[in-house]
Amino acid sequence: MTDPQTPAMPRLTAADDLYRFNTPGDPQIAPDGRRVVFTVQRVERETEKKYTNLWLAEADGTRLRQFTHGKWADTQPRWSPDGQTIAFVSNRGNEEQAQIYLIPIDGGEARPLTELKGNFASFEWSPDGAQLVCQFRRKDADALEREKDETKKKLGISYRHITSADYKFDGAGYLPRERWHVWVIDAANGAATQLTEGDKDETEPRWSPDGQQILFASNRAERPDMDFDATELYLIPAAGGEMRQLETHPGRKFAAVFSPDGTHVAYLGRAEFGRWYQNARLYVAPVAGGGARELSGAIDLHLAPATNGDFFNGTAPSLPVWSADGRRVYCLATTRANEWLLSLAVFEPNDEPLWLVNEPGVLGGYTFDRERRRVAYLWSTLDDPVQLLVRDAGQDGRPGEPRPLTTLNPWLAEIATGDIEEVWFKAADGYDLHGWILKPPGFDPAQQYPSILQIHGGPQTQYGNIYMHEFHYLAAAGYVVYWSNPRGSQGYGEAMTGAIYGRWGTVDYDDVMAWADYAARLPYIDTDRMGVTGGSYGGYMTTLIIGRTDRFRAAVAQRVVSNFLSFYGSSDLNYGLEHLAGAPMPWDDMATCWAQSPISAINNATTPTLVIHSENDYRCDQEQGEQVFVALRRLGVDTELLLLPGESHGVSRGGRTDRRIARLEHMLGWFERYLK
Repeated sequence: MTDPQTPAMPRLTAADDLYRFNTPGDPQIAPDGRRVVFTVQRVERETEKKYTNLWLAEADGTRLRQFTHGKWADTQPRWSPDGQTIAFVSNRGNEEQAQIYLIPIDGGEARPLTELKGNFASFEWSPDGAQLVCQFRRKDADALEREKDETKKKLGISYRHITSADYKFDGAGYLPRERWHVWVIDAANGAATQLTEGDKDETEPRWSPDGQQILFASNRAERPDMDFDATELYLIPAAGGEMRQLETHPGRKFAAVFSPDGTHVAYLGRAEFGRWYQNARLYVAPVAGGGARELSGAIDLHLAPATNGDFFNGTAPSLPVWSADGRRVYCLATTRANEWLLSLAVFEPNDEPLWLVNEPGVLGGYTFDRERRRVAYLWSTLDDPVQLLVRDAGQDGRPGEPRPLTTLNPWLAEIATGDIEEVWFKAADGYDLHGWILKPPGFDPAQQYPSILQIHGGPQTQYGNIYMHEFHYLAAAGYVVYWSNPRGSQGYGEAMTGAIYGRWGTVDYDDVMAWADYAARLPYIDTDRMGVTGGSYGGYMTTLIIGRTDRFRAAVAQRVVSNFLSFYGSSDLNYGLEHLAGAPMPWDDMATCWAQSPISAINNATTPTLVIHSENDYRCDQEQGEQVFVALRRLGVDTELLLLPGESHGVSRGGRTDRRIARLEHMLGWFERYLK
């Protein structure tokens, strides 16, 4: 019998550890800053269902407790202005139809506030706590009819009549014909009033500080599906009436919030139409008119999330937050493998940014108390998936020390992991690039190891100082796992992100191969046993690599983009390839589209390649992976195709757990076959 005083021996990361994680999300600090409510998601292994409940933590770290219970999804907790009630969205009354519920903070049962049929998105309390404003989309009339008639319900949909190119979205499937609109709900009796209507979407509603107006975003172009960046900001009386457009800069804008005195609006946006590699920038516009000023012009940082991870869950939107005196605006910044929190001066343009959170790590959603004295946020590092932290904002740019409020996965202490080395290296043309090397547990520098090169998606994202279960799982099997941020990645300045606009597969390919060259020179890397994998854009690059070089012994190409000609219009991005990659319309320049397509070089491939794709991937259609698989089969190259039923593009982060495990196990099995 094991001595209960003897600590358990460390073990290695396993694929089915995915069942064990409790994942916090959406931290909301109380108005007085004393408590934080947040969500925790867990997986039930027997049914593969994911359940989410609300938890409460005292901001001083003295108490942590589960606040709601049950096998349902309790999400989006929001404090009432007096801090006595929490509103949240839950499907506890009907698994297929979530409603807004209210629960008193000091005891009592949750009660349903709404009885609407459709989908809830963002919502918030009015300043006086008497109402809520929400972004809501009704269920289509024909869907409601099917629910009433059992025969029609069994028969299902007989056809889809599509009149707009934004008819599907990855992770959501085919979209309803109804649009998102702004609704106001009475907090006492649940009476719901629709403020906007029509065939345009209205999103992200926010109350003015005096409760008299509601701010929202809307793309009201003649053809919004063909004019992605025509989003504008609008104001409408809270009691209903005519809307008016706020004077801002032209171009996409989002995450708009009122200043404390209601005279200004801060929002995020891009400087120019199209060109999605541009930084998200911070702007401020007077409500009375006069246009917008950019506050972030002096800093070359992307002020929105962009880091690849496989554990953040249901995090709060990264909204700008005004200081209590209205003189500064806090916002998230993606910078050199981190996501940090800074503030920018509104009226003193020469003032330096002040950093509130700037340790190595990735911040995943944050909220401030009413007086902006304290901030609660999610935090991930290279060796910790995610924790809830609280920090005093401090004065004069001198914040307090972070206080962890959670230890939701103590079993991780049982796991032996390898060391991670951070590396700066040179591209072939001398450009400075950033990478990481994870060594297997029990690493012996005198041995030579097989290796796996990981390539991130996007490409306008970054690898960062964030926990990656997948990397630790592969390292636990005896592989050196290494990853980097080639040109095209976010976080290192707009010029680096835009370096491959209109020319995917050029300097980005060179950078990835320079990283492989760096690894190959390490004495502990066996150059005859090198593998490569990546998903989405990483799948694009993996497919490109096997067509251009035979240096890798095995490859796993995941949710790939393989053919720009057929990708155009088959993705939920519809024509967005023009903005994402700078690609021309295929009928205007087929040669350029073909030249940037990995499938154009597939006839040179000899590398054994496993292709992994989700059957409900609306971002990169299944046929993109099938083209690679069939081509390799035709060429006589060792290949297999793993399809994941019911899964979307984001399977590695949010897919059903058994399918996430199948993906990991097949990936490892492929590398074991050819690299061991």
